[in-house]
Amino acid sequence: MNILLRYTSLRLSILLVGGLLLFSSLTRAQTTTVTGTITDATTNQPLSFANIVFFGTNIGTTSNEKGQYTLTGNGNFTKVAVSFIGYKMATRAISPGTTQTLAIKLEPDAQLLNEVVIKSGKRERYRNKNNPAVELIRNVISHKEQNQIGNYAYAAYEEYDKLQFSLSSLSTKISERKIFQKYRFLLDNRDTTTLPGKSLLPIYLEEKIADHYFRKSPLREKVIIKGSKRVDFGQYFDNNGLSLYLNRMYSKVDIYSNSIFLMTNQFLSPIANSAPTFYQFYLADTIVVNKTKLVGLNFVPRNPTDMLFEGKMYITLDSNYAVQKINLTINPRINLNWVRELQIRLQFEQNVDGRYFLSKSDLLADFGVSKSKGGGIFGQRTLSYRNYKTDEALPAQFYDGQQQIVDAEAATQPDEFWKTNRHDSLSSAESKVYTNIDSLKRMPSFRRTMEALTFVIAGYKSFGPFEVGPANTFYSFNPVEGFRLRLGGRTTPELSKRYYAETYAAYGFKDQRWKYFLSGTYSINNKSIYQFPQNYIRASFQRDTKIPGQELQFVQEDNFLLSFKRGVNDKWLYNDTWRIDYVHEFENHFSYSFGFKNWQQAPAGGLQFKRLGDDENTPSPTVTTSEFSAEARWAPNEQFYQGKIYRVPIVGRYPVFTLRFAAGIKGLLQGEYNYQNLTATASKRFWLSQLGYSTVTLQGGYIFGQVPFPLLTIHRANQTYAYQLNSYNLMNFLEFVSDRYASVSIDHSFNGFFFNKIPLFKRLKWREAVSFKALYGGLRSENDPQQHPSLYQFPVNAMGVPYTYTLNRTPYIEASAGIANVFKFFRIDLVKRLNYLDHPNVSSWGIRARATLDF
Repeated sequence: MNILLRYTSLRLSILLVGGLLLFSSLTRAQTTTVTGTITDATTNQPLSFANIVFFGTNIGTTSNEKGQYTLTGNGNFTKVAVSFIGYKMATRAISPGTTQTLAIKLEPDAQLLNEVVIKSGKRERYRNKNNPAVELIRNVISHKEQNQIGNYAYAAYEEYDKLQFSLSSLSTKISERKIFQKYRFLLDNRDTTTLPGKSLLPIYLEEKIADHYFRKSPLREKVIIKGSKRVDFGQYFDNNGLSLYLNRMYSKVDIYSNSIFLMTNQFLSPIANSAPTFYQFYLADTIVVNKTKLVGLNFVPRNPTDMLFEGKMYITLDSNYAVQKINLTINPRINLNWVRELQIRLQFEQNVDGRYFLSKSDLLADFGVSKSKGGGIFGQRTLSYRNYKTDEALPAQFYDGQQQIVDAEAATQPDEFWKTNRHDSLSSAESKVYTNIDSLKRMPSFRRTMEALTFVIAGYKSFGPFEVGPANTFYSFNPVEGFRLRLGGRTTPELSKRYYAETYAAYGFKDQRWKYFLSGTYSINNKSIYQFPQNYIRASFQRDTKIPGQELQFVQEDNFLLSFKRGVNDKWLYNDTWRIDYVHEFENHFSYSFGFKNWQQAPAGGLQFKRLGDDENTPSPTVTTSEFSAEARWAPNEQFYQGKIYRVPIVGRYPVFTLRFAAGIKGLLQGEYNYQNLTATASKRFWLSQLGYSTVTLQGGYIFGQVPFPLLTIHRANQTYAYQLNSYNLMNFLEFVSDRYASVSIDHSFNGFFFNKIPLFKRLKWREAVSFKALYGGLRSENDPQQHPSLYQFPVNAMGVPYTYTLNRTPYIEASAGIANVFKFFRIDLVKRLNYLDHPNVSSWGIRARATLDF
């Protein structure tokens, strides 16, 4: 997506970053930072993984493999405490609100050494060979399958899922200001226990209780949601999309999976098959819990800037070699945006058969614009599990139907249900979130603020049952229309959930023509037509301009920023389009649509429809078609965020397939041509662990019948300065046409894998990206105007030089290399066009940019 196309899809992320910027300016707590080295007082050897905390708090860190540490916190701290198994705890005085260096030597504790086993000795260069820590982790890896729930023929358990977001380090003086007096009921609801040293103001809470069922063969899962409850921000947010987005950022952590997806990135698990290649492991201690001997194992990344964890795990020494407990965190130098701190704590309990099952998962992340100062946003997802049952068979028909079922009463369960079924009670601050947000959204001042933000971000101004917008189309310009003014709007669900209308009117001051659009939609399932699953019928008429071959996603063609284009851009169309469409989506993410379109095309600007033998004074006729179409789409497990204008898919690990067929009928409503057009598309994102991810798209099409060039496939070109993923960025509009084609597009992000190892680049936290696009196509003789004079000739430029071509036997190829995460927002690509360089007004090189917002 380019710098324009991401506006809608990034609305939630922009609000998140905007919140970080706002609340960082409201924070007034002192920041204390202590750095230094922890060493053995006898040998002067550095101590790895020693614990350093602000005395009397849980705010702490651990030393790295060189004994170095950095401890930062907001508060008036006067002491630090240092502890390490086998050594006496040490405390040191510090000055609050300053940055200081403190080297600490720990004295061995002979009594403590008799209680635990510490394996140490002369420090040697780290290596995997003959390393007992690596041998232990290899045993864990080899036993992964038997320690997963999927190893049982049948399994069932109950899951409690709680997700909450809070504003962190918000100054207490805020609620005392006069402007915020009316919000004191919200601002005074603070939590100071969840994250010691920080004040949290809960603003979002979501809870879910569900029964999970698993069958190994044939593989099938079933989830029955018994209770579901979340904060509702009303019309200003897509509440379903917000929930999906947050749950995706805070994905469930499966330590036995090779890769763990968090914050739009993949982290390699410390017990992944390839973990010994990327991690260093150190034996720490041996303890006994419930008569079970456990070995503590510390782990750190070999390269501290890679997407890897560091932390400590405890492993059973029985035949299971199972993880009994693990704490994960990240190095501050990791190539991860906005995240100040990340902690993951997993606990496992022993089942009656001796296996260890996950009992609790706690994921905490503190976001901020600054790594150490200012306010931010704190998120926490807690999952707990109980009532495990294994090898209890259920009837085969139980697993039929939908994978996830929501009880009819799930969203309306009474408070008594939650008090009885929550695995953990809510804190005092959490228990007030639901009522506080309900009160907040009823306040006129809050509604006015949200309406202003909606207009700035989404471009729509609401007037209850009708809204005006989008604002970025009010003014634009192009070579055909000159200055163009547009005003439009649409109805909202406040008027009706059944009936919707949308319209706009535009005027071009150069061509002195009015353009307009009008549509009416009927929702068959009585739900908003902007929400999944859609089921509606729509009729519309549009009279407007269009660039042949420009196909955009998530943006209107008359967006103001699209007015800026490179090269010659004078070949346009005037279109009159009558449409009727039926769309039906299913809960399993299969959808189909049927449509009819009557389309009249007339040339505009420098474009002409001329047959061989026509002179320059021969007027250009119009091309009229009447077309029936059908489309089927399957996107298993697809999720998306619903914006005001577009519904933007959240890219997952599942493929998306689309098949479309269209047929033109000659003689129907003045249709001039018989033809059939078949198009198929498949796309998938492949996650490659530490090597990043690739998005691959394959597409092919074939047109049956004889048609003029306006009805051929005009390949997607891009003459803007923004990089478009689905277009050819150095191809000119109308440059290539085909009646049959196949294409491949590969966009790969290395996610900083190489730059993280280069000293300057790893400080900038840039990320590498490459892309490759190839298009192969051709034109049958029956559609070649040189062999059939009755067809319209391909366009030429003002000098009579051909402007439109076929691909012949050579595919069009372009590739790019880019730097992503520039200023945390931008990706800049150097694009190379590899062939067809003899065409007029083409460039072999180009620089294109697009906005992204990744973590």
